[in-house]
Amino acid sequence: MVLSGSSHFLEQVHLLEAPGQPPRRCDALIEAGVLATTGEDARKRAEVLGLPSLDARGWWLGPALVDPHSVLEQPQGGRAETLQSLARSAAAAGYGTVAVLPQAHPWRDRAEAMQLTRRAGDEAEAQILPWGSFSSGGSGLELAPHREQLDCGAIGLAEAATMPPLALLERGLRLAEMGDRPVLIAPHSEEFSQAGFVREGVEALRLGWPLDPVLSETMPLGSLLALAQGQSQANLRLMNLSTAAGVALLAERPCQHRPLATVSWWHLVADSSGLDPVAEGWRVQPSLGCRGDREALIAGLASGVLTAVAVHHQPLDAEEQLLPLDQRKPGVAGHRYVLPALWQELVVQRGWGAADLWRVLCWGPAQILGLAAPLLTTGSRDWILFDPAQRWRPWQQADASLAANQPLRHQELTGQVLARGLAGRS
Repeated sequence: MVLSGSSHFLEQVHLLEAPGQPPRRCDALIEAGVLATTGEDARKRAEVLGLPSLDARGWWLGPALVDPHSVLEQPQGGRAETLQSLARSAAAAGYGTVAVLPQAHPWRDRAEAMQLTRRAGDEAEAQILPWGSFSSGGSGLELAPHREQLDCGAIGLAEAATMPPLALLERGLRLAEMGDRPVLIAPHSEEFSQAGFVREGVEALRLGWPLDPVLSETMPLGSLLALAQGQSQANLRLMNLSTAAGVALLAERPCQHRPLATVSWWHLVADSSGLDPVAEGWRVQPSLGCRGDREALIAGLASGVLTAVAVHHQPLDAEEQLLPLDQRKPGVAGHRYVLPALWQELVVQRGWGAADLWRVLCWGPAQILGLAAPLLTTGSRDWILFDPAQRWRPWQQADASLAANQPLRHQELTGQVLARGLAGRS
């Protein structure tokens, strides 16, 4: 059930208003897409408007979610995803902001590439923010023009799915053209991965998958942590930690010297011990780990060692999806699965609070991007309404991604975004 119309009177809905603030339950009025008022004033105004009440005792009203990094290779005319389809499908999934990496055709490493424009009149869609490129063409050979990209709208600087040469990274950080903007780097080495694409472990070995050693994450991570300590003025961010060893290495650093880090949602709900051998989701980057890796990543999120959950949406078209697993580009796609899947995994099964989930899906990702924490305030359009008990079928949803590699597409899910603001945000 998705609510129609733009005005709703919600009786006794749970409000998630700000980081560190406990949820509260009260009446709330959504009027013309805006959170108009709460409490007794909401009831009085609803009576004036003649709005029927909705029993919202099990629903949650909070600020829209934030995705700190995803991939959009062809914004216009793409077969796997376009700018319009991404903005529409992410918003339907509860995401108000999506930051896209420079990985594109052509690579987004110039000032003019920072302007991602959509059709005039598009409403209730996610805002798409571009990451600028740290190196020219993502090659790791020379620095891209940092200042020009940032001046033209880049949220920060990022690189491809592997760490660039340490010397180039250190030189770019010393030049400090990015100022206090974030620099997002993946602690991953192709050299050490040995062309493997499932993390080494008993299950992967039994299935005969090419193994990716833990060293491909821990070696570059150690270098990045040493670099972060020596370049304390740089806002270095770590992209997609994926191993228990990586979490342990990061946890050894004192909080004040620990870079903020993200983890992909897929690594929190799937691992090599529980995924069917023919299921979608084996070919991802960084490589999928074992149960111990997944448990350590969840524990790292709970303790604050890891800051945020990224969707890291990497869409493939239907033709690419038909390629053999070892020849296919890595990645899973779909913003719409993240909130329902993590509500079930973290809130239902592990006893997290809703505010804990919003911390890693909304406020933590905003911190990664250097944005102010989204707040649920009267007068705001930046809100979503979520029913964790609503069952729905992804294959029947209209506002869906174009991607062919959506791992939960054919499963009935529990938990759905019923309504959202977003239209007309400044």
